[in-house]
Amino acid sequence: MEPQTSNSRQIVPCLRYRDAEKAIDWLREAFGFTAQMIHKTDDGLIAHAQLLRGNAMVMIASCEFQSAFSPLTCHPDETGGRGTQSSYVIVNDPEAHYKRAQEAGAKILIPLKEEDYGGAVYTCADLEGHVWSFGSYDPFQEDLYL
Repeated sequence: MEPQTSNSRQIVPCLRYRDAEKAIDWLREAFGFTAQMIHKTDDGLIAHAQLLRGNAMVMIASCEFQSAFSPLTCHPDETGGRGTQSSYVIVNDPEAHYKRAQEAGAKILIPLKEEDYGGAVYTCADLEGHVWSFGSYDPFQEDLYL
């Protein structure tokens, strides 16, 4: 058993954007994130940003910012729009969140629907093509362990 941290954030998605500054503003408007921290390089690139939504966090960097981590990831436009990872974010009101994302221009990939296993969920692409799912299904609240 892994030791518990002082908070419940134990996995944090990391995404790279062509225009990270614009993406941060868009993620605030469309998905309800707030910026906890933004670190820029001397030439204005986002080297590291941390965005929060409730107890969820995502870390953002500019594609142009080069680090040892950079060659390990790619942008959706380098894979024909397909991702190798997506993020699921638990929301209290998926219908309101769905409308908010639509109004901000999120590309809806799977419309909001009730799932057989519980909760409502939808999947969309953000302004640069990263895939996100938002829903009321909370796997931490279910007795799913075998």
